[in-house]
Amino acid sequence: MATPAEKLAQSLEALHTLQQTEKIVAIRTTDLTRTHRERLLKHGFLKEVLKGWYITSRPDELPGDTTGWYTSFWQFCATYLNERFGDQWVLSPEQSLALHSGNWVVPSQLLVRSANANNNETKLLFGTSLFDIRVNLPVDDEVVIEEGIRIYSLTAALVFCSTIYFVRSPMDARNVLALVRDASDLLTILLRGGHTVVAGRLAGAFRNIGNNRIADEIVQTMRSAGYEVREDDPFTAKFSGILSFRETSPYVNRVRLMWQSMRERVLAVFPAAPGLPQDIDTYLKQVDDAFVTDAYNSLSIEGYQVTPALIERVRQGQWNPDQVESDQDQKNALAARGYWQAHQTVRQTIRSVLQGQNAGGSNRQ
Repeated sequence: MATPAEKLAQSLEALHTLQQTEKIVAIRTTDLTRTHRERLLKHGFLKEVLKGWYITSRPDELPGDTTGWYTSFWQFCATYLNERFGDQWVLSPEQSLALHSGNWVVPSQLLVRSANANNNETKLLFGTSLFDIRVNLPVDDEVVIEEGIRIYSLTAALVFCSTIYFVRSPMDARNVLALVRDASDLLTILLRGGHTVVAGRLAGAFRNIGNNRIADEIVQTMRSAGYEVREDDPFTAKFSGILSFRETSPYVNRVRLMWQSMRERVLAVFPAAPGLPQDIDTYLKQVDDAFVTDAYNSLSIEGYQVTPALIERVRQGQWNPDQVESDQDQKNALAARGYWQAHQTVRQTIRSVLQGQNAGGSNRQ
């Protein structure tokens, strides 16, 4: 007869297969037998998100620890929505634009569109939720898939988003506008639907970020097709920064926009520069004193994955849920060692700079 440890090892093997072989993040009731599921829930290896749906968790996870959920959120939602709606769903235009702009912050409520929706809210973990809206889906060429998530294409999302989006999310809006290379795809949708008001709004938006070429092309093409277009800037403030219209990654301009939006506020409260410290050793001691806290904060986001080694230790009765697991110890030890080595390199660079060497050329490795 199998011991409790051997039974738990069998359940962990089933979970390991889902994680590593089938690459499953959102675990349905049907993915595991009831015995395995209840055993894993009891020992803290599974967490229920909603009835019939689970994610993996760590046995040593503290109450209120959101790391596992926020790490799993997008993959969980993709799997859940595919199971519920098949391929007949898409995120809202506004949420689609957020993802196009590189903003993958987990929203408090994810708005989903589907012709099969019930206009209901589905509550998830830690105050997050899904809200499905019954509405006809866009045509196929207006939908793309990013990281398993069905979203409006960039141009379609710009056409169908609300005016208020440019007011509430000006950084994301300017970022996605900068990704548009030419107006042809936009004009295809604008002309197909006769969207004169939207055309004027987008022309004003492009003019706001300094892309007069696309703004002029939108207005001129719509007017040549017989539509009356009145240009209207949807942003509440003029844009005084510089964006690159050649970047293929949204993160480049996103960093520029974040810098611009935060710089003045930071400068207003930033203390005067103290100058270089006179006592180099004392300053470096302060750097060393802050290392432990810094390392802890940086390394504490480590996730948990079931490993064959853990399964084998459980089978042999060597697993103690009250103690940190040895494979996690090894993983954390390697991470901590690497962090310490990086700290030493930075520390040496700081010393070199304080001794008058060039910051750009000191201690290169």
